[in-house]
Amino acid sequence: MRYHRIGLTLFILVLCCEVIAQAQTPDSATNYYNHGVKQFEKGNLDGAIEDYTRAIEISSRLTPTKRDRTGSWNKTNKFDSSAEADRITVIDPFTAWAYTNRGIARFRKGDIDGALADLEQAIRISPGLAAAYVARGVARRAKGELKGALADFDRALSIDHNRAEAFNNRADIRLDAGDVDGALGDLNRSLALRPRVPETYYQLGYAQMAKQDFDGAIANFDRAIQLKPEMDGAYQGRGTARMQKGDTEGAIVDFGRALELKPELPYAYMNRGLALLLEGKNTEAQKDFERCLTLKPDAKPDLERRIALAKELRSAKHEPQ
Repeated sequence: MRYHRIGLTLFILVLCCEVIAQAQTPDSATNYYNHGVKQFEKGNLDGAIEDYTRAIEISSRLTPTKRDRTGSWNKTNKFDSSAEADRITVIDPFTAWAYTNRGIARFRKGDIDGALADLEQAIRISPGLAAAYVARGVARRAKGELKGALADFDRALSIDHNRAEAFNNRADIRLDAGDVDGALGDLNRSLALRPRVPETYYQLGYAQMAKQDFDGAIANFDRAIQLKPEMDGAYQGRGTARMQKGDTEGAIVDFGRALELKPELPYAYMNRGLALLLEGKNTEAQKDFERCLTLKPDAKPDLERRIALAKELRSAKHEPQ
């Protein structure tokens, strides 16, 4: 059975936006960069992109010859002209971080091609920047380039074995491909690095459902909810696992909680409707089915198939033994 999961892409990309405490660039470039991080955290993506762009422009106009003997930037030097700057090959890792974060912000805005261009540039400047490979892998996955995405996550982990978000992303692709054991291995390695990340427990819950381990799935969704009570997807997942165990009453409660947190979840309406149908509450179930189709009309064939199955299960349940 295929379960409907909520993607973790945005969660993972947020982890790549790191503040630069000290950088081998003038204060103005560093300040723009750090301000961009703050704008990103506030949700002001346009402001973040503008700040990262200014940081890139400033750092890109400083030639390597304008470092002092310690390797730091000499702040008394003037910038090159635009014409000179066009001929400079940027080698400062600071600039690679600025490209990486601008790429992440562009991805968040839905500009996947712009994100990929920035991340390619970041990797060209700093081929050992693991965060850039993770971010490019996420962008490639969004374009359906799964082979390239997996290669990027593998590359990130070859550079930094402690990159938990690379394990999370690779696990998601493996789970979609049916490699449940591989996904479980990646998720457990991620948890060993970061044991208090609710999204990892969420992913584990779905991986365990794929193994038909519904008790284990419920335990992991419980943990995700404990760490992040407003996580609507964890309630959906736990409700689905409870339905698989025959706990329709508990499932109805969970789907209802998910919809309280996020009212526009078509599959939460679908699944709650199915649970209500199994409980013999046809009128309430029909309302949920109608709401599901209003939000997602193309779900009709899947919904009709599930309704037919639910009716068969209900009939079998009430047949005399």
